[in-house]
Amino acid sequence: MPHAIDPDFAIRVRESFERQNVMHLIRATLPVVEPGRAEIHLPHWEGVEQQHGFVHGGVVGTIADSAAGYAAMSIVPDNASVLTVEYKMNLMAPADGEKLIARGEVIRPGRTLIVTKAEVFAVKDGKETLCALMQQTIMVMHGKTEK
Repeated sequence: MPHAIDPDFAIRVRESFERQNVMHLIRATLPVVEPGRAEIHLPHWEGVEQQHGFVHGGVVGTIADSAAGYAAMSIVPDNASVLTVEYKMNLMAPADGEKLIARGEVIRPGRTLIVTKAEVFAVKDGKETLCALMQQTIMVMHGKTEK
């Protein structure tokens, strides 16, 4: 597992999450932030559903992108920020459950590019079902902090 360069990485990641208005809009939370790892939880509610009653694939992509992005952010210097430049996602099962959990993880750290993955699980009756898998490339923007 990669290590954190910035001892205050968790504070910085959580402050960034609070500035992401879309996370408030969809009622997502960030309960786990560790070096090279982050988790976003999303309750299943009417506002994130598609026409069949499952969580919309775009919302699944949103939490996967952010969970993996925050995993990457946890290992960059405090004077840098991160930006997604590419991701590929497989939606493997309906996002059907009481909540979704997106687990992001750094696969390959780098100075300029970081490769991450996210797995998204639908939790129903206490059982987790893998519903999406994402691979992502993150660009490290040295000397550029967030707004």
